[in-house]
Amino acid sequence: PPVSQESVAELKRRLQRMKALTELAKVPPASPEAGAELQSHLKRARALELRIRQRRAERAEAEAGSSEEGSDTARAASEKAPAYQRFHTLAQDVPPGLTLPYKFKVLAEMFRTMDTIVGMLFNRSETVTFAKVKQGVQDVMRKQFEERHVGQIKAVYPESYRLRQENNVPTFSSSVKESDYQLTLEPVLEEGEKVDGRPHLSAARLLERRKEFNRGLVSIVKQHHKAFLASLSPPLAVPDEELTRWHPRFNVDEVPDIAPAELPRPPQSDRVTTAQEVLSTARGMMTPKMEKALATLALKAAEAPAGAPVAPKAPSPASTPSALKGVSQALLERVRAKEAQRMRALLTRAPQREERLAMLARLPPMARVLRNVFVAEKKQALSLEVACARMSDSCPTQMCPGDMEKHLRLFAELLPDWVSLHPIRTDTYIKLDKGKDLNAIAERLARAIKEAEAS
Repeated sequence: PPVSQESVAELKRRLQRMKALTELAKVPPASPEAGAELQSHLKRARALELRIRQRRAERAEAEAGSSEEGSDTARAASEKAPAYQRFHTLAQDVPPGLTLPYKFKVLAEMFRTMDTIVGMLFNRSETVTFAKVKQGVQDVMRKQFEERHVGQIKAVYPESYRLRQENNVPTFSSSVKESDYQLTLEPVLEEGEKVDGRPHLSAARLLERRKEFNRGLVSIVKQHHKAFLASLSPPLAVPDEELTRWHPRFNVDEVPDIAPAELPRPPQSDRVTTAQEVLSTARGMMTPKMEKALATLALKAAEAPAGAPVAPKAPSPASTPSALKGVSQALLERVRAKEAQRMRALLTRAPQREERLAMLARLPPMARVLRNVFVAEKKQALSLEVACARMSDSCPTQMCPGDMEKHLRLFAELLPDWVSLHPIRTDTYIKLDKGKDLNAIAERLARAIKEAEAS
């Protein structure tokens, strides 16, 4: 069909517009100076990008390290013993003295429970198996009781039981066959401990065995305590029979566990019990990673000591604190020797002397209260019963009248010119000289306390 003039004109306009746009799109050639400047800007941008990446990587590493430290701290806090174990000595109603670690106390309670159950079964002429004892101990203590605990008891008190592996023992259980070997326990008794011609485990013998077991636990802790004293500077040597309390820096609850004694095994048993046996038996039947882990565990078990006492960490004497720089070494040695002598006296102090020192420490504040009681009563003498009652009501320290009487008698012993006791008929009266200076009384009491601590 024929093309109209209008369409031709429209095509010409479009062609001219395209030519104009093409001219505008043409970029003039860049000069050499402009190219060099662009290259420098590009290098600076790349260097800046590299620095930003390095800083991001360092920040990520720092955050990962802090998270690991936080996880280690949380793990350490979670592994720390609970408060009822760390502060179990505070719940005692007796002076601390030679306290045992919490795990040793649990073991002593296990031995007491186990001995009671064994005594009941043994006196009934029953064969005592570990399965019966285990169930009884767990029912009483609400704690897991395993053969490892029996091995620890045997290590502490070797003469407590005869352990054997026996079969054909009536089990009355579908899970254990009568032909299977079972660990049996028999208490070791003396010849004279018999009733109706057969051995009998009496209540008195149970108490003796319990005391013997506690003495064995204390002896084990004493060995570790002796190793700790030898690691001090200067080292301390305290005889075991004179020791009455542990060193203040000796952490009793860090004493390692008791290595269990070896228990009898069933004859011709193919059971494997150690990592070395597992490794030798199943070599080639497991993955290399598992084989390597078992080899490492077997090496650690072989290198572990056989229950020898390990000296706890003690402060190193070689490094002198910065606060003591310039002090002569001879003076430091004399101070350390004096401190060691004081500590040795503290470790061997009898409980009676400790109680007397505690009473002496309460006397200085009680002296003023005692004088105020006599001033308020406006009497020269009071009956000892009334004086004890008034002092118990007035002293800030809660004390029963019986303990208060001991303190008043101690006043009369140390200061007879100030306090005197006069027994008249069935009563005892206490008399006090209100003219004495209380400051002089306090000085005399302080001298008495110092002499008692030094002796």
